[in-house]
Amino acid sequence: MKPTIRGVQGVVLDEGLEVTLKEMTRLCGISDRLVRLMVSEGLLHPRGRRPEDWCFSGLELRRARRALRLQRDLDLDLAGAALALELIEEIEALRARIRALEYQLGGRD
Repeated sequence: MKPTIRGVQGVVLDEGLEVTLKEMTRLCGISDRLVRLMVSEGLLHPRGRRPEDWCFSGLELRRARRALRLQRDLDLDLAGAALALELIEEIEALRARIRALEYQLGGRD
């Protein structure tokens, strides 16, 4: 029996990536309305004054996807997902600082 080979598609997210509102909705699989709600909740911070002019960074795209996963996996509303995401990001920043300090002190790598 031959093994089945499946193709994998993806988008490389980096800080230099910039997407429009329409691209954000397509890449996240969500509606324009939900992106607007994410912005009004303070979850996303696009550049541009009006939704037609909004531009999101790769980090904002990653943030939106994480928030959607938190909503789905933990059955949170948007405000709860925003809070959870903020706490997760704070933990990640603290862990990065600890690793940097341990490296400076000659501790673990």
